[in-house]
Formats: sequence, structure tokens, C-alpha cells
Amino acid sequence: MWRSLLLKGTTCLLQVAARRFPHKRHFSSLCVRLLTQRLPHRPPESLCGSKFLGRDGFLANSWTRAYKKDAKSNVEFPTSPITVTDIKQYLRSKDIPFHDGYSCLHIQSIFVNAPERKDSFSLFIDKTTGQFLCKDTLVEGSWEDLQDCLEVMQKEEQDFLSPDVLLGYPESVEEQDERERELREVQRIWSSSVPFTDLHEDEAQLIKTMFQITKVSNATLKKFGVRVFKPTKSLVFPWFGGPDSSLKGVKLLSAQHSTDTEKVTYNEAIVPKSNSYNNLFGLPLVGRMDSEVVLTGQELDTLAVSQATGLPSVALPRGVSCLPPILLPYLEQFKRVTLWLGDDIRSWEASKIFSRKLGLRRCSLVRPGEYRPCPVEALAQGKNFSQIIKSSIPAAHKSIVSFKQLREDVYGELLNTDQVAGVKWTRFLELNRILKGHRKGELTVFTGPTGSGKTTFISELALDLCMQGVNTLWGSFEINNVRLAKIMLTQFAMQRLEENLEQYDFWADKFEELPLYFMTFHGQQNIKAVLDTMQHAVYMYDINHVIIDNLQFMMGQENLSVDKFAVQDHIIGAFRKFATNSSCHVTLIIHPRKEEDDRELQIASIFGSAKASQEADNVLILQEKKLVTCPGRRSLQVTKNRFDGDVGIFPLDFIKSSLTFATPLKGKHKLRKVNTKPENEEDEAAGAAVKKEEGKKEKAAKTKTPRAVKDPATGNESKQKES
Repeated sequence: MWRSLLLKGTTCLLQVAARRFPHKRHFSSLCVRLLTQRLPHRPPESLCGSKFLGRDGFLANSWTRAYKKDAKSNVEFPTSPITVTDIKQYLRSKDIPFHDGYSCLHIQSIFVNAPERKDSFSLFIDKTTGQFLCKDTLVEGSWEDLQDCLEVMQKEEQDFLSPDVLLGYPESVEEQDERERELREVQRIWSSSVPFTDLHEDEAQLIKTMFQITKVSNATLKKFGVRVFKPTKSLVFPWFGGPDSSLKGVKLLSAQHSTDTEKVTYNEAIVPKSNSYNNLFGLPLVGRMDSEVVLTGQELDTLAVSQATGLPSVALPRGVSCLPPILLPYLEQFKRVTLWLGDDIRSWEASKIFSRKLGLRRCSLVRPGEYRPCPVEALAQGKNFSQIIKSSIPAAHKSIVSFKQLREDVYGELLNTDQVAGVKWTRFLELNRILKGHRKGELTVFTGPTGSGKTTFISELALDLCMQGVNTLWGSFEINNVRLAKIMLTQFAMQRLEENLEQYDFWADKFEELPLYFMTFHGQQNIKAVLDTMQHAVYMYDINHVIIDNLQFMMGQENLSVDKFAVQDHIIGAFRKFATNSSCHVTLIIHPRKEEDDRELQIASIFGSAKASQEADNVLILQEKKLVTCPGRRSLQVTKNRFDGDVGIFPLDFIKSSLTFATPLKGKHKLRKVNTKPENEEDEAAGAAVKKEEGKKEKAAKTKTPRAVKDPATGNESKQKES
């Protein structure tokens, strides 16, 4: 993959992995029976040599230990974020004509010979980041790279530059071998797959039933080049790219039946790896003069839209999880973009986020509803596609709206209460009971005593969400990224990998597939630099969850003459605004004030003023009873929940072998207070026996009824117990 030598970014994001999301959809009982009876429960152990399809249907790497340099791990981020005004001023200063597009500026490519260039404005400059892409030569790079190229052209008085002028880092032998293996594998899968027209009618009908595309014609499947990979009964979607429209990769979609839940899920496998899969399925079929397109979240939906409407339709490579900015130039030609990404709340939220990148004024959104399912289901139900697309609502909205405009949104939230509540945790079920889920656009404040395991707990909490497809960005200023990644990898594998090094590559490969990124900051940082990096990550990778560990490390770089509480209020306000405007959940770790060891933390224990608890949507406290031994000394308390007001507390056990937390079984542990008086077990047992005997006497005294008797010697009355 091409990378620039002129790296000028100082605040970078470290990408752990690209994302992989299984596409899930319910099947009919007929389809479940077909899968149970005729599909193999487990795919073949080998697929084209170097990789195999695992039980989950994804391509898994072999166990061979290979040391390699990850050329895709560093993401460029400029020291001073560029603005579109700066870009325009520079182009004007160089007398370079440009067209102002929706999300990019268009200029004539400097990597194509002038006579061939004519009036083609095929070089696109992203208005937000300054990244450029030449569609004719596929040369891409940063804004600084483009400036250097233009300066060289002016100095050397050249009309154009060779595409090879920007050299990338030379590939290592391992990288070359891996790239060649992947290309061979793509060709083998493609050559081993067969078109639907070559299948027997019964076999073709079975596969269509498996994927709920019985209404999709063979002509449509042939038009998009969809094939079948027989060994795993998988659909094969090709990725054609480059000036020669050659085969660059494939995506395999397989169906898997769960006997426990009686559900069928679709599993995706991408070759080459998903982090290099920048493709809009269906793009080669789009004409140069087409001005309208329907953007879908899945390839099957694109087939349905194209067949039912005849409109150009393309599918995002990673579903509703991400819209890579590198694809924006390919969507610049369209004056109207209809986003029909799915039929759930997550797809609806993604539509609103993606429309910001594409340009609000040209985007229309298909709101999920009973009469507006996802396209492939709409085709199966015989829905009127033209009516659904015409009823799509504009993405741009006014500052003031009426209830009439909000009515459908309110109904959608009432209809899909479980989805509105957010993503559920799988490791912390008690947290689901209280918070209901993890939601976008909220601010969570998390605190706990020093040394109680705040970072360890919040890393597992974030890992749980990340494993379910929540794009996560970590900003760890207290511990370095290597140590944090080691903790999270141990929690992911649920074991000490230093004791099982032969399993390291297996778990590391799976860990790489998570949509997890790290900021490269460490130590005290300026709040503006942190916010710029967060904004960049949201634009580039559609980050849904940002963790900041911790607030105190951002206060050291501010003006010391200003009151520290005022500085903290400013920082918290900035994070609150970012979470709301970016529709991104921010988890902010704040150290508490110094409290006595025998006192539990409260909301008032959060360091600083009351603004942190006021601005936060959720306040979580990791309680630790320091004067208590044995498991169960820790507990998680939710003291604020703006979503529905539920609060509560539940105990946590720390499992040292896997660095994870778990909710103990009811009645399993009883907390025991530390007592230093008994010096040995005998003294402690003796003391317990004495207390037990005294307790019996007191109980007996309370149950007896005293009566008054007269002393015969003195004549005085006295109280005597009944025998």
C-alpha cells in the first residue's frame, strides 16, 4: 500500500485493526430447515492453501509465527489541521483552477500528461483533511505531499509528474510474500466459483433461499458478477478497481445456523484483509452521466435496488460501521444521494452521520419503519421502491422544528425501545439492567480510588463494546499504548499469554480485526490537540466511543495563572460539546478527591467542581472497601443515569489470571472486616465463643418476664425472674 515519505504528522492514531462485522438477519423456518439438512455445519479446514475458513465463517490465519512490520499502523494527522479556506488560497496562489464539490475540491491531475488531461478534473482534495486522490492513476497522499509535488513542478517547470515520484516505503520480504499470497488466493477463489447461470436450477434455488434473494433474477446476479463458491455455499462479490478495472479482491458471504437460538447469521470474509478493502460494490456499472445514486449497507440490498428501480446503486464495503473518506471522490458526481442503509436504529444513526461527510444538501435518508424495511426484504415483500425512495426525507434540517417533523422519530423510538437503549454488554449483564446500554452522543464520567483498577476495568468495558462492532478510540495518557494493548489482549484471550506464547499469533490476529485505535499521546497534553485528534478520528474511522484516561493529564498544559477548577470546567464542557455534535460517546476518567479508607465515594467525591457530574449523562464509581479482605471487595455503582433514571450497585470480582472483572454468584462471598486484635486463630475462635455465649444470655434475659416480690426480712419489693 502506498505511503508518503514526507510524514509531517506528529499526533497520530495507531490502528490496531480494521473492522469485521457479521451481517445478521432472521430467516424463515423453511430456510432454517434447508440450512440444517443440506448445509455442512463446519466449512472445510482449508481454503486455497494459506488460510482457512474458521467456525465463524471468517478467514483465519495459520498458526505460523511471522514477524512483520505493519505498514498500515500509522495514520497521518497534521500538526495544524488544514481548512478548506487554506486549500483554496494556496491553489489560487499557484493559479490552479478548481471546482468546489460537495466534499472535495476537484483539480486537473498533475500525474497525467497535459494533452491527455484535457478538461478532466480527476484529482480530488478532501475539504476536511486535505488528503488527495487521483482517480486516473490511483495516486493518493496528504495535503503536504501535494504541496511538495506542486512546488517541484513549478521549480522544474514541468507540465506533469510521474506517478512514481512519490515513493512508498519498500516492502519487506514477508510483506511481499503476504501480498502475493493474497492475490493468488483472490484468483483461486474467483476461478473456483461459478456463476448462477452455470448452476443446476434446484441448487441455484436453494442458495437463493439461504440468502433470501429468491426474487433476485439471474440476470441481475450476472450483471453484478456475483458467483457461488461451492465448498462453503458462499456468495462471492467481486471488487474491480483501478484504471484497468481488474480484480482486486473478493468478499465471501456465508450463512450459518445456530441450533440454540434458531437464527441464521451471515458471516463475511474479505480477501485481501478488510483494512485494504476500499470498494463500492456496483461502482463499475455507474455511468459517467448518472446524477443520482442509492447508497446501501449490504451488497444484497444493492442487487434489490438495481433490479427494482433501475437506478445506480452501490454498497459500502464495511456496512453501516464506516464510510472511509477515500471513497468520497467516487461519489462526487452525484447530485442526489439516497441513503437506504437498513431497517434498524443503528442504520438510521449511520445514515445521519454519513450524510455529513457526503454533504447534507444533496442527501436524502430512508427512515426505517414497518413499510420501509431493508431493500432485499422490501423486494421479497413486493414493496413499491419508487414510493419508498420518493418518501425519503432531506438530511439537512432547520434549527427550529415542529412536532410534526419529529413525530416519526418519536414513534420510531417507542417502537424500538431495545435498540434505542444502545449496545448491550455481554460481560456485564448487571450494567445492562441499570444503564440499559451504551448510547451515542453521551458523556460518561468514571471514577474510583487510586489503585482500585479503574484503567483495567474500563478497558474491559470498552473491549466488550468493541467486540460488538463499536468503533473505539483510546486516549491513554497515564500508561503507554503497549502496556494498555497487552492488558486488553489478555482480557480478550481470557488467559495469560506469557504462559502460552504459542497461542500469541492466534489471538493477536483475532485482536487485529477489532475496530480499535489508540492515540499516540502520553503524559500531559493540550486539550485542543486532543480534540483535533478525536475529530479527525471520527471523520476518518467513524469512531463511536472515545475513552480519555484521564482528565488530570490535560490540565497540566493549560495556563497556570487560571483557576484549575475553571480549567477543568472548560475541558469538561469541550468534551460535552464534542460528544453531542459528533454523536460519539465519550468516557472520561477522573481521579477522586482524597477520602478516608473506610468511606465510600460519592458523586461529590469527583475531583473539581460540580460541573463534571452536571454535564455527564452517566456517572460510574468503582467502589473499593480497603478494610475488607477476600473476593467481593469491589463493586460498581451507577449514581447517575440520565437515560431513564435507574441507579444501582453490584459487586465485582477481579480475576487476576485474565485481568477481568466478573459479577460473583449470589451468596458466594461474604465480606469480612479486618480485625487486628486476635493474634492467632485460637484467640479469634475463643473470642467468637465468648461473644456467642454473651449473646445467648442477653437473648434469654429479654425473653424472661420479671415480676415484683416482697422480701420477708426487709419488706421491700424486688424484681425476680421466673424460673
